[in-house]
Amino acid sequence: MKISILYVASIVVANLGFVYLPMIPLPFGEMFTPMSLLVGFIFVIRDFAQKQIGHKVLGLMAVGISISYLLADPFVAIASACAFAISEIADWAYYTASKKSLKERILISSAISTPIDSAVFMLIAGFFSWYSLLVMIASKMLGAYLVWRKL
Repeated sequence: MKISILYVASIVVANLGFVYLPMIPLPFGEMFTPMSLLVGFIFVIRDFAQKQIGHKVLGLMAVGISISYLLADPFVAIASACAFAISEIADWAYYTASKKSLKERILISSAISTPIDSAVFMLIAGFFSWYSLLVMIASKMLGAYLVWRKL
């Protein structure tokens, strides 16, 4: 149950962070949101929550997105919610269908979901660039990689 609460809370914290934490300037005039680092861990937390409660994890995702919409800026919340929902469903689909070990499912499902999440979020939020996309994917995959190394 604790992992389920952590999962919902992490969704809300990430979405609030996208609204309230300033973006970091990157070379070439690009911007980076520090919350991207947390999102990589959220995908992993979702994998553990699914291991614990199965497909009910999709309901937890809906709860986290709903709370985020109420607490965060609606525009950012919608961009984040759309990106998160699409990427989490891709992550969930691979994680569910794969027969690989937990360790491998976490890394591969994150590799599938992080590019989707980053691209959809930046496109909806209106600041897509290939450079920022690559930086966001790398930062999100860092969380999955660190967990993968520990398992």
